Amino acid sequence: MSERDPDAELLEQVGRHDAAAVRTLVARKLPRLLALAMRMLGDRMEAEDVAQEVFVRIWKHATRWREGEAKFDTWIHRVALNLCYDRLRGRREEVRDELPDEIDPAALPDVRLEARARDERVREALAALPVRQREALVLCYYQEMSNIDAAALMGITVDALESLLARARRNLRAQLAGSGLSKDKS
Repeated sequence: MSERDPDAELLEQVGRHDAAAVRTLVARKLPRLLALAMRMLGDRMEAEDVAQEVFVRIWKHATRWREGEAKFDTWIHRVALNLCYDRLRGRREEVRDELPDEIDPAALPDVRLEARARDERVREALAALPVRQREALVLCYYQEMSNIDAAALMGITVDALESLLARARRNLRAQLAGSGLSKDKS
């Protein structure tokens, strides 16, 4: 790898148990990890537990991470996903995803109500997807990872990821069309 990982120096400081570096790392990584865990688990408290466990593991294992073997972001996303999968396996009930409410507080009540109903239908449709399809969508669209990074994180080829994404979009579109939300019937 010719370019240095943008988090390498910070992680070295965390490995030396530098409290300021830990605060910086948490501020930098927590929002995305929390969003990932919430979308995968559908429960804020569980998502917070997962994010906390990720940072505990970073604290304990920062000196073991080897630059060049994997990007730090890829490594922590993999840890977070593994912890989410552990929790999902522990559940034997249907998973509901939590998406952050991005409703304009100044909007009229009927607009807010419609937006909440739409968001709920999207949450339900996303939760109904097979876990691997949901993972692919979350990584690419919500976590804004490139297809190459998402495929590497999932341990699959880019072609396999693109196939998963196509199936996920098709399934999501069909579910939303059934709920009256999707206008795209293709």
